[in-house]
Amino acid sequence: MRRKVIIIGGGFAGLSTAKALSRQPVDVVLIDRRNHHTFQPLLYQVALGVLSAGDIAQPLRTALRGTKNIQILLEEVTRIDPDRGRIALGSGSFVQYDYLVIASGATHSYFGNESWESDTPGLKSIDDAIEIRRRIMLAFEYAERDSWDNGKTEPVNFTIIGGGPTGVELAGAIRDISTFILKREYRSIDPAACKVLLLEGSSRILAHYPEELSRKAEEQLRELGVEVHTQTRVTQVDRESVWIGDVRLPSTVTIWAAGVKASPLGKCFQDGTDRSGAVVVNEYLNPKGYSDIFVCGDLAHFEQDGKRVAGVAQPAMQMGEHVAKMIGADALGKPRAAFRYFDKGDMATIGRHMAVADVRWPFHARLSGYPAWLAWLLIHLFFLAGYRSRASVFLSWGLTFLSRSQAAGLITEQPTGSSVDRH
Repeated sequence: MRRKVIIIGGGFAGLSTAKALSRQPVDVVLIDRRNHHTFQPLLYQVALGVLSAGDIAQPLRTALRGTKNIQILLEEVTRIDPDRGRIALGSGSFVQYDYLVIASGATHSYFGNESWESDTPGLKSIDDAIEIRRRIMLAFEYAERDSWDNGKTEPVNFTIIGGGPTGVELAGAIRDISTFILKREYRSIDPAACKVLLLEGSSRILAHYPEELSRKAEEQLRELGVEVHTQTRVTQVDRESVWIGDVRLPSTVTIWAAGVKASPLGKCFQDGTDRSGAVVVNEYLNPKGYSDIFVCGDLAHFEQDGKRVAGVAQPAMQMGEHVAKMIGADALGKPRAAFRYFDKGDMATIGRHMAVADVRWPFHARLSGYPAWLAWLLIHLFFLAGYRSRASVFLSWGLTFLSRSQAAGLITEQPTGSSVDRH
């Protein structure tokens, strides 16, 4: 009898699991609230209008076309009942499983300040990227209108909270497009005069990178004109300001890149979660007491060599592929192999011809500047799902760099009304 595998989530971990299981004698159901897989490392380029949403997203049915043992279900899983081997769906129905793969990811964490979310969006989805793009472009449009009407305008200030890869890439990209692209498209204002602030609570940006690359990333950001402030903790956020203690920093657009929390489904394993809600798993990616359940990606707290493996694309894909191998081993009556993450390195782009990269495979090298940017470009093109996506992204990047114009700078769902709402 063929066993039934339920996969929750169509991100890197879930999609990798599904693709690998398409070659196994099992029946698979992939469940996700959205019908597409998103290449999250390039979300910030959608937020800045360099790429369109279609360049980095692919329908799950397209990604899994031709697989005969996979069913895709557009649904939300509301609860997991691990002791009864079933999940509850938003429709009210229950689905039994023989194996369950939970890869439902993570969302923004405001560290107990959830009221900040409406004024400080994070970047985790296509919808987030489009909303951030709307706010950024409207900031310049409103400034242009004010200057045309009154002969002057308030300064345009962008504040990014969090100096990890997402914050660094957003700060550099905003500075990049305002300097090289948008300044050619406005008549009454100079977009290059905008201020971009990057605020980080710890002692350095890109804290998980080697200190040498962290320092070079900060140097490149400052060269672009980004103001970098480390050991700076935000105490309050409102529609027009960011507060550092009693100091108010005017902010036209504020973006959150400071933290994540695990999917709520992790609460089904309350005795085995960490502070962020991620599920602690063993060397086989199982939560304690459940060998038929696997947790992958951002939701998994997996430790290797005394450190938690980061919740990024590389380990997520490797986890998904390994889970499929273990399910296949079970079917053949063979022992499972423990998971071990093979770290190929980290990289972050900062701006035009600027990046840092800690390459660990096929050789070990620490790169910065143009060599790191070129490595980033080639690797991200390679990993994009599907030839059409790679071709489209390559053309969009070429258009942006050669013509210095945005490929997808549309403002959607512009608010109406007589008053100016900078957000």
